[in-house]
Parts: sequence; structure tokens; C-alpha cells
Amino acid sequence: MTDGAGEVRDGDHLDEPVLERHLRGVLELADAPMQVRQFAGGRANLTYLITFGDQELVLRRPPRGTLAPGAHDMAREHRVLSLLSPVYPRAPRALHLCEDPDVLGAPFVVLERRNGVVVRDAIASSMAHQPDVTRRVDLALLDAAADLHRIDVHANGLDALGRTEGFGQRQVDGWLARWQQAARGDTTSRMDDLGHRLRDLLPPQLRLSVVHNDLKLDNCQFQPRDPDTVTSVFDWDMGTIGDPLFDIGSLLVAMRAAPNVWVLSLDDAVERYAGRSGIDVTHIDWYLAFGTWRTAVVLQQLYNRYLDGHSTDQRYASYGASIHDYVDRTTLLLESR
Repeated sequence: MTDGAGEVRDGDHLDEPVLERHLRGVLELADAPMQVRQFAGGRANLTYLITFGDQELVLRRPPRGTLAPGAHDMAREHRVLSLLSPVYPRAPRALHLCEDPDVLGAPFVVLERRNGVVVRDAIASSMAHQPDVTRRVDLALLDAAADLHRIDVHANGLDALGRTEGFGQRQVDGWLARWQQAARGDTTSRMDDLGHRLRDLLPPQLRLSVVHNDLKLDNCQFQPRDPDTVTSVFDWDMGTIGDPLFDIGSLLVAMRAAPNVWVLSLDDAVERYAGRSGIDVTHIDWYLAFGTWRTAVVLQQLYNRYLDGHSTDQRYASYGASIHDYVDRTTLLLESR
């Protein structure tokens, strides 16, 4: 699947005349009419392709409706990419941040456009004929995560992105707060209990790294005929520094939900990541449990957006039923500890 853009979805249109005036005032742009299209893959932040003739930009803004605390932070995305892109070539360059609500009604960030293919529910046709292609894509994804987590945050000024202590506690408490804001339906009491159990069992942090906080296959990009290297990683609005195993736990949970593009065993995946990153993965089961529980929170948030009429995206309609499965999986992972 390519990462091409299509028509803007109903309810997601931008005020194009206002946007064009603003962009021409802050960026050097081609003397050509502005065109706006929308990337179809995003399920949270709204992401658009903005073109001026042959010049292409990417614009990202938060979704409409009630936002979870700490999520959809365009200023954070701009800051993370400004520091990270010089030392992690997979990170796009941030070109502009607008925090004036009079332009689009919400903050937004403008990024360089990266071309390539995004793999979602099937291997891209341009590389599908290659031998062992799914395994190669999976290994490339793990390598991209490991390379991010190996960056020396102190040597590159990245320690300015967050506090160096208490990351895990803040993650659990922050997602508990998000759950309490989003809680609905008959999973509420079990989700509450699981969140508090996760907090009680929190492992010690063994490494300080850049953390993406939403690392998954469809936030990555490949060149059309190269399944061995992730060339771009997107969606940095929750990026910070902290415990890298939060990233790898949520990544492995996300890949478990994509059987058409994930063929590695859990042991093989963890071994590949640990070998390339040099990070101790002794407590990986806890991070898998947290990533599973966190996914249930995200599904509830998206389902609520659909129920409340803030999104017409029909993918959200089925998420309510999926939450039960993630609650059951979290329970099993915690019981195995």
C-alpha cells in the first residue's frame, strides 16, 4: 500500500484560504495554487498533503472533539523532530509550528514530505514478490526501533525533551487518567483494576532513550522495493525520553493484531531487538501487558469519538467489541507474572 493521499473526508475539511495566506507568510512556497488532500491511514491526528505545484508538504493537526490529556501535541511533535531529525535520519524535518487557533481552530505542524510505501494490512505489491519478504519487513521494523533507542540522549541534546526520572510512573498514571476520562461500558471496572495492578507491578527503568510512544508498522515507511530498511518514522506528537521498553512492548502488541504482516515469534522478535539495542528485556511481559491495556484505552477513545459524532470514520464503529479482547489479554499477561 502506498502512502498516497485522497479526497478530504467529510468533516475534516480545512479553511483553505486562511491556511494558504498563513503558509505563504511563513514559508517559501512555489507560485502555484494550493491543493489539499488527506492521508487515509491516520486514525487519530488528521494528516494532509499540501501541494503548491511540485512542492509538497505534510500538515498534521489534532482531531476534533475532546482530546486526551497529553495526546495530539503538535508543539511536542515540532520540538521532538527539530532535535531528532539531525541524528535519526528516519525522522522527517519539522518546517513550521502554528499555535494560533484563528488559522485552523487548533495548533498544527508542517513537515517535510517523505515518499515511499506504508505497510498496513498487507505487504506492498512493489515488494511482495521478494523472498521471505514479510519476515524482512518485520526485522526492519525492530531494527528501526532499536536504532532509535540506541541514540545517546545526553550527547545530542535530546535530554531536553523530558524529565529523566519517573517516566514509567508518569506513563501509567497518565494512561489511567486517560482511561478515567474515556471510560464507558461494561469493561470499566476491569480496566480500572488492571490499570492499578500495572502501577503496582511497574519494573525499574534500566535505560534512558528517545521514546516514540506510538511505534507501529503503519507509522513507518519503506522504499517501494526495499523491505529491509525503514526509511521514515512518523507521528511524533507523543515523543519524549524515557524507558524504551514501553515502545517495544506497544509495538509488539500492535504487530500481534496484524497477522498478515507479522510472522516472527515473540521470542525471535525480542531477541532481535535486544541484540541490536543492547537493552535488558528481562521484564518484557510487564511491558506487553501495559501495551495491551493501553491499546484498550485508545480503542475506547476512538470508539467514543465515533459515538459522539466527532468522526464519521466507519473503522471506529467496530472498536467497542474489540476492547473486551484486549482486557482479557492483559489479564492473562499479568497472571503469568
